[in-house]
Amino acid sequence: MNIPPVIRDAQASDEIAWRQLWAGYNRFYEATVPPDVTRRTWERLLDATNPLFCRVAEKAGEVIGFTNNVLHEGTWVAEPICYLEDLFVTPEARGGGVGRALIRDLVDLGRKQGWSRLYWHTRENNPARKLYDEFVKADDFVRYRMDL
Repeated sequence: MNIPPVIRDAQASDEIAWRQLWAGYNRFYEATVPPDVTRRTWERLLDATNPLFCRVAEKAGEVIGFTNNVLHEGTWVAEPICYLEDLFVTPEARGGGVGRALIRDLVDLGRKQGWSRLYWHTRENNPARKLYDEFVKADDFVRYRMDL
């Protein structure tokens, strides 16, 4: 029997596990995040006054996945919007419903808290798109990004 993971807010005691998952996430995207930014990101994720927040998936006492999210205002809606910025599940736990549980958690949380929408981006060739398409089909928007 496949026992679903527990999804909860990240806690200070999750830092080591989160950092390991964060490193794996950055390897997956072939990205390098400076240590001071990683430290500051973790601090902001735990700060209840900050719009960033983290939800973790835990199974048998082990953190095996996370979502890093940004709750923000919008100009076309009155209610908050949630941007799921980062989602990562350990390779060993993939295919076991953890990613699905993490997204479902945000859907449920958003409905409970009155968010207007939840959105995320991914690479065109990300194998997780099969899962994402179960929730909603990708739209036709093109992303432009300029580093400053």
